[in-house]
Amino acid sequence: MTTAVAAITSASAAPASGARLDMHREGPVLILTLSNPEARNAINPSVYRAAAKAIRATAGFRTVRAIVLRGEGDHFSGGGDLRRLARQRKLPAAEQRGHIDALHEWLMAIEEAPQPVIAAVEGAAMGGGFSLSLACDLIVAAEDAKFAMSYINVGLSPDGGGTDSLARALPPQAALEMLLDGTPCTARRLHELGVVNKVVPHGEAGAAALAWAQQLARGPFEVQARIKQLVYAARGRSRREQLEAERESFLTSLYSDESGERIKGFLSPRKKQEASEAGSEEGSAG
Repeated sequence: MTTAVAAITSASAAPASGARLDMHREGPVLILTLSNPEARNAINPSVYRAAAKAIRATAGFRTVRAIVLRGEGDHFSGGGDLRRLARQRKLPAAEQRGHIDALHEWLMAIEEAPQPVIAAVEGAAMGGGFSLSLACDLIVAAEDAKFAMSYINVGLSPDGGGTDSLARALPPQAALEMLLDGTPCTARRLHELGVVNKVVPHGEAGAAALAWAQQLARGPFEVQARIKQLVYAARGRSRREQLEAERESFLTSLYSDESGERIKGFLSPRKKQEASEAGSEEGSAG
């Protein structure tokens, strides 16, 4: 990957063999592609580290306004490489602890990125692949996509934040069903539960996610970053603490140049005429 993320058109990070991370730009959108199609895009520590580095590197570049995470070919990701894990059992646990820490750094990079991160899910999102999709801010899934917390099937408890994401998104019974049962869940059901944002026809998840990312990329960068911070920080705050955080964020936004220009544009005669023709009322806030 080049050092100046703003200039990326295409790049890749890969070990000598196996999974790799491909990166390219579509205007203001950075697309990260998990590439290991022969193994359902199984991922490994080199991919964890490359993805975390790529996302962290975008933080200082306003030219990257949204990120899409997808898998190459027919699947999003089947999760961790079980062959690697089988070999890992013969090595010290401390080494695997470091690998898991690298995975978790990737997930924290997604949460802390100022840009919205959208998972585009086709085919299988299993085990760590499911956890990874849940770590993204938004999920677009093909109607025939399948999600499973399949760790239980090989005698493992989840990593990658799977328990945290499901426990926060779902009632305990639904979260435990997915974590304890290990059978695939459809995109439609996850959409009904509010976990998947959009369900699209087979083969269209990537294009739909990119279109949504391009739309979000036209939004106010700093405000979107603050909204992400508010939502994720709310998990550990009292109601009053969250209200105070919202107040400070609103004030910072209100007195920014970006907000001034957008409010001025919204109040322009042409914009008001468009709103009137659409039958909408003039917006208000605060």
